[in-house]
Order: sequence, then structure tokens, then C-alpha cells
Amino acid sequence: MVKANAWVEISRSALIHNIRQFKKIIGPRVRLLVAVKANAYGHGLVLISGLVEKNGVDFLGVNSLEEAEILRKNKVKLPLLILGYVRLNELQRLQKLSNVSLTVYNKETIRRLGLLNKTVKVHLKLETGTARQGILPENLLDFVRYIRRRQNLVIEGLYTHYANIEDTLNHDFAFKQLSLFKQSAKLLSDHHIHIPLLHTACSAAAILYQQTYFDMVRSGISVYGLWSSNETKLVAARQRKSLTLKPVLSWKTVVAQIKPVKKGQPVGYGCSERVYRDSQIAVIPVGYWDGFDRGMGSLGNVIVRGQRAKIIGRICMNMFMADVTDIAGVEIEDEVVLIGQQGREEITANEFAQKLQTINYEVVTRINPCLPRVAVK
Repeated sequence: MVKANAWVEISRSALIHNIRQFKKIIGPRVRLLVAVKANAYGHGLVLISGLVEKNGVDFLGVNSLEEAEILRKNKVKLPLLILGYVRLNELQRLQKLSNVSLTVYNKETIRRLGLLNKTVKVHLKLETGTARQGILPENLLDFVRYIRRRQNLVIEGLYTHYANIEDTLNHDFAFKQLSLFKQSAKLLSDHHIHIPLLHTACSAAAILYQQTYFDMVRSGISVYGLWSSNETKLVAARQRKSLTLKPVLSWKTVVAQIKPVKKGQPVGYGCSERVYRDSQIAVIPVGYWDGFDRGMGSLGNVIVRGQRAKIIGRICMNMFMADVTDIAGVEIEDEVVLIGQQGREEITANEFAQKLQTINYEVVTRINPCLPRVAVK
């Protein structure tokens, strides 16, 4: 039994289902990297990594050296690719880690890595259109030659990331990026430079376009059962893709108090909302510290006893209030669903995101890492 006021449940069966869906799509010859950066998109870094390790995943993608260290400390043995930046004065910490590859795109990082008493595998990040981290294509050959002058550095991979494959029905820009990547890979091949792992595909690309696969696919949001966008889902339907995704995460809490509130009485900070009738108000012990966005005040819903209850008033730091007047028999300690299903009702991360005018990635990733993550069936 969970002792915390709020917790996150992780469905093993849903996670395994989604992994199998991706492995079926990409086939046995293409490797699968699951992105577990940002606390596994809010799902729990160690818990998720341990589960996917047992289910045929080839690589894990982390953002930082710290995440890599946490996984090794917790006996996760899968190969790791650090996708984010590592400070120059912290690179020596790689010497204590086994089977960890590093994304590289600047020469000073290469120079520092070359001083280490350890063989380090690197993946080159190619900048093809995001204007984020990466090597410009015209500098790639020189950059590779600079790396190859360091005997302890091994180029394991070359990859890029699509800027506009999720939020649009027009993928022309993504195809331009793909073409630029292919040209760059051919340039290296023409100079007899072999790189074992070429990879460009994120979740959306993997679902929609086989030509983006190369040697490995990087899946993040959709392994967790969430579509990267409504546009991706629509294009997949048009292409008659048979893919089904099952949400892995549920976010739950309990009722902390129930109290009568008279008609016209204000609720919460700022007296921002008043009840229009004599009401029963439930106090829910979750707030914006937990990652429950303040923008959901007077806007969102929760599920109690299989029915929706409207959030009333502002979201506080550690609590908010919901109107349970029309729900019979609500008691202290009743389970409250913030994201997930209870009975016939369901609140999805997408619904949450739409009300906040943001994306499902942000909703789940912002759930406080301090909240316990619990594996369920």
C-alpha cells in the first residue's frame, strides 16, 4: 500500500505492449532505443529502465551524466547514450562508467575526452534543421578527422533529430532533413569512414516512415503510450497503420477532507471562484509543487467514485479543492484520479494538455520526481 498522499502507477502490461508494438513495426534488424531522460518522461527513471531491460530493448537514452550514474548504481546494464550536454570539467566521470556512449558536437569536448585513460564511444549529432545542438554538415568531415586523431575515441553513431515531423500534416521539412542526413552519411562512406549506428527516427518518424529507421530507432513519448501529437495520429490513420498505444501512467491521490460550503462562499486563494449553490467540497492533497499545474484551477476535473468532479478555485502549493456535491457517498481517503481511468471515466494526459494549451510531454514530465512510482499489472 502506498503511504504517500499522491503517487504514480506504472502499468507493466501497457509498457510491454507498447515496446512490442514498436519492435513489430521496425523489425528484428533495427535496434530500439527507449528514451528515459527527464525521469523517463515523468514515469520514473529507475523503474522504467528496469522494466524495459527485461523486454528486448537495445539501448537507453538519458539526458545527463547524472542519469547514467543513477542507472549504473541501480544495476541497469543496458548500453546508455547520453543525449544532452556534459560539462567539460565533468567528463572524467565517464571513466567510472561502463558501456556509456556520449553525444558530441564540439571540438573542446573531443579534446578533453582524448585526455582520458579510457576508451569512449561517441555519437555525432548532426544539425539538419533544429538550430539546436549539433555539427553543421559542412563541418562534419573535419570534425570526424579531429576525433580520429584520438586513439581512445570510437565513433559508434551518427544521428539527427527532426524539427517538424510531429506538429504538422506536411512533412516536407522532415524529408529535407532526412536528405541532408543521407548526404552526410554518404560523404563519410565515400571517405571510407564506417559508422555502425545511424539513427534519425523519433516516435513519430518510426510510426510513419520506414525510411527514417537506418540502424536504430529512438522512441520516447509513444513507448509510454502517448501519441506525440494529434497530427501524428491522424497521418497514421490515413496510412492505415495498425498501431495501438496504451497509456502507461496513472496519477492518483486521495480525498483529505470533505466540507460543506454555503452558496455564494468563495473557495481558495484570491476568492477567485464562489459556489453557486450549497455545496460539498473535497480537499485534494496535491498542488503545483507536485506538478499539478496552477492553470488547472477552475478548469480541470478529477475522478472520484467513478464520476468527474470539477476543480473549484485556484490550485495551491500543496492542495486544491473539487466540487463533489453531485457524487454520492464520497469519504475521506477515497481514491482520486488525476490522470488515468476509474470506472467508465478517464482523464488523459492529452485532455490535461489541451486545457493548458500545452503538450502531453510537459504534463507527464512535470510530475514531481519525489512522488513514488509504483509498478502495477
